[in-house]
Amino acid sequence: QTAILPTTTELIGNYPNPFNPATTIVFQLHKPAKVELEVFNILGQKVTTLVNKRYDAGVYRIKWDATSYDGGRLTSGVYLYRLKAGKITKVRKLLLLR
Repeated sequence: QTAILPTTTELIGNYPNPFNPATTIVFQLHKPAKVELEVFNILGQKVTTLVNKRYDAGVYRIKWDATSYDGGRLTSGVYLYRLKAGKITKVRKLLLLR
């Protein structure tokens, strides 16, 4: 079997959304890139970094359990997640309902 690689780099989204207690963020890369995937609160403060490494081209799924850097449980609300892959930056919203 031959794998079909993506033709674009995209932040596909997260599911479920709204979510509780966890969500899966999906992104794809059309070529290898250093990837950063970070989550911010509505005030723009970074609450955690989910990914900070190099990936090959492909589709990836990253599970997030709504915890912060220190392992604390985050409160209900709107959060933003940002994908940086090479020169591309994409941002989307997610909603945590406790």
